[in-house]
Amino acid sequence: MKRIFKWGIAALVLLIALAVGVLAMLNVDDRAAQPQPAAAVNPAEQVTRGAYLVRTGDCVACHTARGGRELAGGRAIQTPFGAVYSPNVTPDKESGIGNWSADDFWQALHNGKSKDGSLLYPAFPYTNYTKVTRADADAMFAYLRSVPPVPQKNLQHDLRFPYNQRFLLYGWRALYFRPGVYQAETQQSVEWNRGAYLVQGLGHCSACHTTRNALGGTDLKAELGGGFIPVVNWYAPSLTSDEEIGLGDWDIQHITGLLKNGISPRGTVLGPMAEVVGASLQHLNDEDVGAMAVYLKSLPRQKQASEVKERASPDQVASVLELGGKIYKNHCADCHQASGKGQWPAYPPLASNHAITMTSPVNAIRVVLNGGFAPSTAANPRPYGMPPYGPLLNDGEVAAVVSYIRNSWGNKAPVVSASEVNRYRAVPLD
Repeated sequence: MKRIFKWGIAALVLLIALAVGVLAMLNVDDRAAQPQPAAAVNPAEQVTRGAYLVRTGDCVACHTARGGRELAGGRAIQTPFGAVYSPNVTPDKESGIGNWSADDFWQALHNGKSKDGSLLYPAFPYTNYTKVTRADADAMFAYLRSVPPVPQKNLQHDLRFPYNQRFLLYGWRALYFRPGVYQAETQQSVEWNRGAYLVQGLGHCSACHTTRNALGGTDLKAELGGGFIPVVNWYAPSLTSDEEIGLGDWDIQHITGLLKNGISPRGTVLGPMAEVVGASLQHLNDEDVGAMAVYLKSLPRQKQASEVKERASPDQVASVLELGGKIYKNHCADCHQASGKGQWPAYPPLASNHAITMTSPVNAIRVVLNGGFAPSTAANPRPYGMPPYGPLLNDGEVAAVVSYIRNSWGNKAPVVSASEVNRYRAVPLD
C-alpha cells in the first residue's frame, strides 16, 4: 500500500513538473529573438504613421479616462471578473512609458508582457495585437514617445479573487494565446490581406464579435460569429451569419459607409460600436476602410444556430403585436415610416434589418429604452438621434413595440417578454 502511495505521489509530482514545463515553454520571454527595428527610417514619417496606427487600434478610447488627459490611462474596462484600469502610455518616466524601449513596447503588443516581464491581462487585446508587424509597432511607439508626458499614476486593478492572482495568466495563455505576426495568404489579393491584417490585428474586431467562455477565452472556430459583451450588456452581432448582419450580400460602399461614417442605407451603428467608429474607424483612409470591407464581405457564410425559445400562444402574440402596432404608430412611424423603410440618412430602416431580428433582442430593447445615438463623424457631423422611451413606456409596452418591429414588413423573430425588457432597464449605457 505504501509503495502504491509513493508511486502515486511520484506520478503527481511528475505531472506537475510536466505542466510547469509546458507552461514555461508556452510563456517564454523571447524578446531577444524578436525581429529588430528597421535600420533606417524617417523619424517624422514614422511618428505620423504611428499616430495613424494608434488611432486604428482605438488606443485613445481605452487609454483615456472620461474627462481625463489623452492617453494618460485610468479608464475602467469592466469585465465579468472585475475592473481593469488602462495604464498611462504617455512618455512620463515615473508613471508612463518614458523608460520603455521599442523592444519593451513590441513585447507588450506581441507577447502581452510588460517591461518587467509581468503578464498583462487580456483586457488589453494582445491576442489580436500580436499580429501587428514590428515596423508598425515601432511606429506606434515613436508616436507615443512624441506626445506630451502626463504625470498620472496608474490605478490598481479591481479584480475579484482568484482573478487578481496574476500567475494564473500562465495557464490562461497556455489555453488561449499563441503569439504570431500576421502571415499574408498568397492566394488572396493585396487589398484582402490588408483588410485581414487590420480586422484581425489592430482593429481587434474579434474581441467583441466572438463569443467568450467562462474564463474569457474566445472560440477560434467561431471567430467573428457574434458575442454578448458582458457587463456592458450589448450584443456584437455575427459578421459571418446572414441571419444577423453578415455582410456577404452588402454592397462594398454600404460597408465602408457604416465603418467610416457610422451610417449606411442598410443601418446605423449604435452602442459600443458608435464609439469605435467615432474614436477610431472614421480616421482611417479610404483605402484601409475599403480593404476591411473587402475582407469582411468575403468571410465564409455560416448558418446561425437558432436559440430554442418557447413562444407565446397565438392569441397572446396577436394581442402583443396589436399593442405594439399602436405604440409604433404614435411614437415611431413619423421617423421610421409606416412602411418601416426609414428615411436615410437620418433614420435607419427597420424593415429587412437583420440587426432587428437577431435571436437576441437585447440591442433593440436597449435602443428603445435608452435611445439611439450614431457617432459624430466628418461625413455625418450632426447625426440624428432617437430619444429614450424608457421613462415613457413600461416594460410590457417596450416589449410590445419591439415585438411588433421584429414581426412586421417581412421581419420574423420571436416576441419579446416584459421580463426581458426589465433585465436591461437599469444596466449602464456603455
